[in-house]
Amino acid sequence: MTKYNKIIAIDGHSSTGKSTFAKEIAKKYGLIYIDTGALYRGVTYYAKTNGLISSTGSIDTEKLQSLLTLNNLNFEFKLENGNRYLYLNNNNIEEQIRGLEIANLVSKVAAIQFVRDFIDSILKKIGEKGGVIMDGRDIGTVVFPNADLKIFMTADAKIRAQRRYQEIIEKGDTANFQEVLNNILERDHLDETRSNAPLKRAKDAILLDNSNMTKEDQDKWIEKIIKERWG
Repeated sequence: MTKYNKIIAIDGHSSTGKSTFAKEIAKKYGLIYIDTGALYRGVTYYAKTNGLISSTGSIDTEKLQSLLTLNNLNFEFKLENGNRYLYLNNNNIEEQIRGLEIANLVSKVAAIQFVRDFIDSILKKIGEKGGVIMDGRDIGTVVFPNADLKIFMTADAKIRAQRRYQEIIEKGDTANFQEVLNNILERDHLDETRSNAPLKRAKDAILLDNSNMTKEDQDKWIEKIIKERWG
């Protein structure tokens, strides 16, 4: 395995497979994978379970800001399977943050500037030594604008919704395809139009539209890019 002391930033729309893609790259090239979206989901989960998000979706931002820095969000590495799991105050919340309820709320929480500042500080500390790959919405534009490689991932909304729907069904949960599609479209809109660090393709980011690509296609695509850049 070739190891690269680089920073790779992957941004893009929800349900494009950014995390899966990033994990594969990390494994192949000896990088530490950081799921930035999990951190936003973790804050959302904290806000929801502590009554800071109402039934109508409004957020008590004042209280959230006063409490947020009192909490510890961190990833822990599990040697037995090689995975990293998100912990909130020493509790593994990986399973809790992956449900549709949190997915429906996370874009609103992620649009709050102090939340972004809080998470950006965590990410910058993790990535300051290099050798990392991160995926999110503003990694290449805000968190690491000088990343060694930037990728912007996208895919047709209906294809992304079908992928997300299939994931939910395979977990044994129930889902409605139209609701999943609506969630995808709403998250796209919120991500792209928020005033704080909106989702956009960095000028030097390479576009990867994987609407009609297989996993093998993506593997060949990134292998070619890395070989051309770093040998």
